[in-house]
Amino acid sequence: MRLHVDRRHERVLQLVKERGSLRVAELAAELGVSAVTLRRDVEALAAQGRVQRLHGAVVWPGESAAEVRERPESSEGVVIGMIVPTTNHVVVDVVRAAREAVAAQGGRLVLRVTGYVGAEGTVQAEHLVAGGAEGLLVATGWFDGGPADGREKWLLDHDVPAVLVERSAPPGSPAAGLDRVRTDRAHGAAVAVGHFAALGHRKITALMQEGPHATQIAAGFQAAVRALGLEVDAGAPSVREHGDYEAGVDHLIAAVKKRGVTAALVHSDEDAIVLVPRLQASGVRVPDDLALIAYEDQVAGLADVPLTAVAPPMRSVGEQAAKLLLERVAERRSGRRPEPRQHLDLLPELRVRSSCGGAAVTDGGRTTD
Repeated sequence: MRLHVDRRHERVLQLVKERGSLRVAELAAELGVSAVTLRRDVEALAAQGRVQRLHGAVVWPGESAAEVRERPESSEGVVIGMIVPTTNHVVVDVVRAAREAVAAQGGRLVLRVTGYVGAEGTVQAEHLVAGGAEGLLVATGWFDGGPADGREKWLLDHDVPAVLVERSAPPGSPAAGLDRVRTDRAHGAAVAVGHFAALGHRKITALMQEGPHATQIAAGFQAAVRALGLEVDAGAPSVREHGDYEAGVDHLIAAVKKRGVTAALVHSDEDAIVLVPRLQASGVRVPDDLALIAYEDQVAGLADVPLTAVAPPMRSVGEQAAKLLLERVAERRSGRRPEPRQHLDLLPELRVRSSCGGAAVTDGGRTTD
């Protein structure tokens, strides 16, 4: 049963007096309340002069910052919470790498899944922080890749550091000041366009899968087309318009047979694998009539015509995000002054296979045969 606020305050004072200092997450877990609730309790007690709030810790009055920093860290491993919208094959590599990076430093990663339900991020973060998580790795369910209408507020309400993973907030958003690690997907699209140009293609198109990365990929595609003086076949539908692939297939067939398109970027590789045999059945051969590059490289190499693909560094994203968050947690534990926030954009590579019909060409991103 939840303690009444007065009893809870008494219990906070008792625990802090016994131990000298405690982190907010530890107190919240011990009392069975959310970090937000406990933070309000601590603020009330601090206003009365009964405790001190120091570098994310609750400290008994009279203790100095130096004394808190010199106290040995708890031998208990750090708990990191990770929130993802799904556990499909794209996300799994990020999660595994993050888990390994946390475990390598003696910690434990706890995973929560939101299922692209907007309010679930708040709920899962509350559970994780109340359960003792000292930091959050967040790949939110923002379907358009960034927050709007205050959807990022919950990220800023918790007294633990957070790192965005494969997500970003636009300038001006409160969440724009959070640490983040993501793939530079615009760069990956530009590398694909550059490869097409190097192979002699002058009129190209792109099919985008709706989702959190579509805006970045489309921006990189359009910027590279303009920079290289290529022509774009406009009006491409979403790959999964109306729940199937027919609109995308029809667009590509007409683009090749009627409008002179010779190359296409398709996001994602799973969609490209579905599209290729349908194109070939309609008389559009890959790569003879249409050179094709897929975006993502989870299964591209297993296609009947092995697909050239832009490969985001998913394991590196997970590893770097976890290491950055662990450093933030260490700063808080020690009372050190935080280092400046970081926005890390990792570059994808182009893996060249049969679907382009040409040899590997280095064009601003690392290519492989």
